[in-house]
Amino acid sequence: MGKIYFKNSSKEENTERIKPKKETIEFLLNYSKALHISEYKMTKFETILN
Repeated sequence: MGKIYFKNSSKEENTERIKPKKETIEFLLNYSKALHISEYKMTKFETILN
């Protein structure tokens, strides 16, 4: 039983150390800024404005 708790705590520690790269964050932010969603009646249109 103690081994199970030990394994879970080590996985939690590993996820805290994982950080995204600056380029990844910039890409996602720029993509979200370029995405435009238009609605016409019951239909949604997604357009990338780049």
